[in-house]
Amino acid sequence: MNKELVFLRSLAVAIALGVCVTFATAFKNQSNQRFGEIDVERINIIEKDGTIKMIITNVESFPTGKETINGRPTNEGRKKRSGMLFFNEDGIECGGFIYDGTKNSNGHSAGLSLTYDQYDGDQVMQLIVQDEKVGDNRFVSSGLMFNDRPSRESQIRTGEIMKELNVLRKNDPKLAQEKYEMYAEEGLIGGAPRVMLGKSRSESNGLFLFDDKGVPRSMFYIDKENNAKLDFYDDQGNVIASFPDN
Repeated sequence: MNKELVFLRSLAVAIALGVCVTFATAFKNQSNQRFGEIDVERINIIEKDGTIKMIITNVESFPTGKETINGRPTNEGRKKRSGMLFFNEDGIECGGFIYDGTKNSNGHSAGLSLTYDQYDGDQVMQLIVQDEKVGDNRFVSSGLMFNDRPSRESQIRTGEIMKELNVLRKNDPKLAQEKYEMYAEEGLIGGAPRVMLGKSRSESNGLFLFDDKGVPRSMFYIDKENNAKLDFYDDQGNVIASFPDN
């Protein structure tokens, strides 16, 4: 009888030790998983409190429509693309990296965009490439853009305003334009490009400067015939000075 009790006690201790070792090994493996290759449609990078900080996704899982992220609505009108979206400590989208490219009946259309947003607003810096082919004509532009954004801009409020304006445009385009100008005057929507460094669709490579309405005012560039130029424009787009003087 005593021998059986000793045996049972020894067996119980051995099982307990085995379970402890198994759990310890399992948890250790979970914290240091290593994969040679993985197929996944979407990855959400999160903080310990559950706040999403980055999304890596394919086209189908790209967040638009009714999906909410960090308790906030997503852009319903945005086209689904593969890429990444970035979110700040407050859970607000603050930039992203997207790309696409496809053939069509007339040629192809492709693009890439890496953006960083103003806090709770839209992009203030953008690295962009656009490649479009129509028949025998191909247009490629690429550049680093810097933009002004409205001082009172809010992503949620901007979405509400855009919905309102889209409805008005169908029924009363004039009123829609008046509403747009009113919201822009209040600093809620709008914005304008200010600086572009890169290649334009006209195949000019250089530095392009714009005023606070997005109107080109100065360009220092080399055109497609390899001529170096410096042009200045008025607010109507007319050349007011040029070097070399033509």
